[in-house]
Amino acid sequence: MTFTCDGAYWGEASLRRRMSPVKKRSLTLITSAAVLALGAPLALAGCSGASDSSGGGGEKNTRTTLTYASGDAEPECLDPHVGGNYPQALAATQYAENLVSRDEDGKIIPWLAESWKVSDDGLTWEFKLKDGVKFTDGTDLDWTAVKANVDHLLDPDTASSTGYLAFQKIESVSKGDSDLDAVVKLKSPDSALLESFSQVWNAIESPEALKRSQEENCKAPVGTGPFEVESWTKQDRVVFVRNDDYNTPPEDAKNQDGPAALKKIEWRFIPDSATRYAALQSGDVDVIDNAQPDTIKSASKESGIEHLDAPRPGASNRIELNSGQAPFDDQKVREAFIRSVDVDAAVDSLFLGTAKRSHSAMSSVEPFTYDAEDAYPYDLDAAKKLLDEAGWKPGKDGIREKNGKKLTLRFPVSTNQSIPAEQSLFEQLQAGAKEAGFDVKIDLLDLAGWYDALGKNNYELVSAPYTKVGPDVLRILFHSSGITPAPSGYFANHAQIDDPALDKALDQAQATVDDEDARKKLYQDAQKEIAEKQVILPLYDQQNHYLYRSGVKGLRALPTVATPTFLDVEALPAK
Repeated sequence: MTFTCDGAYWGEASLRRRMSPVKKRSLTLITSAAVLALGAPLALAGCSGASDSSGGGGEKNTRTTLTYASGDAEPECLDPHVGGNYPQALAATQYAENLVSRDEDGKIIPWLAESWKVSDDGLTWEFKLKDGVKFTDGTDLDWTAVKANVDHLLDPDTASSTGYLAFQKIESVSKGDSDLDAVVKLKSPDSALLESFSQVWNAIESPEALKRSQEENCKAPVGTGPFEVESWTKQDRVVFVRNDDYNTPPEDAKNQDGPAALKKIEWRFIPDSATRYAALQSGDVDVIDNAQPDTIKSASKESGIEHLDAPRPGASNRIELNSGQAPFDDQKVREAFIRSVDVDAAVDSLFLGTAKRSHSAMSSVEPFTYDAEDAYPYDLDAAKKLLDEAGWKPGKDGIREKNGKKLTLRFPVSTNQSIPAEQSLFEQLQAGAKEAGFDVKIDLLDLAGWYDALGKNNYELVSAPYTKVGPDVLRILFHSSGITPAPSGYFANHAQIDDPALDKALDQAQATVDDEDARKKLYQDAQKEIAEKQVILPLYDQQNHYLYRSGVKGLRALPTVATPTFLDVEALPAK
């Protein structure tokens, strides 16, 4: 009999139900040999979570349970199709996989699909799926799985935002020449389709599992990944256990030979950054995310802790100015605000070299990024002059007034998405803007309250991180169609820019499938237009800073949305 770490045990019959056919045939020989060679007491090793196995013959003790501590908000649903925020992506990367991935150079590479082709008119994409792939519930991967997932993402009842917005051009999915051929028909050409299929919010889940209630699927989605969800204890942790039958690594993974070396990941939620770092220092956890700038600098001097810097693709971190209502419906007022704040000084003082100032709507990791440094100068005198020209005059308290109304800017901030250093940056910008006569009201909110403020249009300024693979993130964020909410209630065009010329450029870029140079020019023209309209204030790339103990060998971030993957991680040194 084989014991598990919760004190229960599996007999041979129970184990057979959990194993692949090949492993079933050799189960009796393996378990008998293990008991004879090592003795029954050794089967309990690892039940403490510290040392999962112990080699004989003088081999160094190792463990196969890794503990991860996240500072991001705990997901309300583990299915990344529902909603579609970054905390979901962090967790879902461990159990859900995509048709394609992206390498470090930005090239789309095979994953669950081994090849694909597009018709000359750009309206039909054919994906050849890998043979012999099963979801962890035993369901086969075939064209019906692709159809079920696309239908699920586009179903308003799913309440998807990120996935829904990425798949708007898809009309249908049908069978090709065989069950492993999925044919995707589009309403109009979409040059971003492969990029959309590569992001975790569009991961392929078991079609059988998707038939369950949303509540059931939120608790334990079923994918093809190297791990599966074993349990979820709300406000504490999710436990992932190894998929022993795993055989679908992306093309750029180091481990191409089968299951992960790790048997379990304990995914803990520790919102407080100091507590999270202390747990890493003590060895209670192996990896943390959302590391603070001062912590990163401290860790660089500390033996045994290493740093993985993985900026996210898609949009930069930026403040968006709501041009759909007063006072930012006046471009002079938008320009005045942008010139009143010294972003360079704030980034330098608060991020200690761990982030670089951005002058673009897009992340610097995106190949098509256009740097518009001249569009975002700091010039307090120019800001005051612009406000004078716009009719806003200083009041007795220094705050500008016009027609009896103060120049007040509501700025809801999500404490779940903005790290303390960023909140301090907002406060510095608030103080700078006050010198020009703006009264910036920062309102610290939890994620639900923040979404509510946006949904009710109760903002003039907002910092809304948005991660999407590729330059089509510009269409999601700045096309006028993005002012209309998705079924989830979320809308992405928080700047509420409605510009026919910009819409045309973004539509043409999306439709340009076979000319990469033309596509690049269109997206860069769009970025120039966004800069000229002065509807955003770029800050820096969206940050992903992971700190980990040096014994964690093989940790990397997926080049798609910079989430951590543990497929390549070796067994860990015993504590």
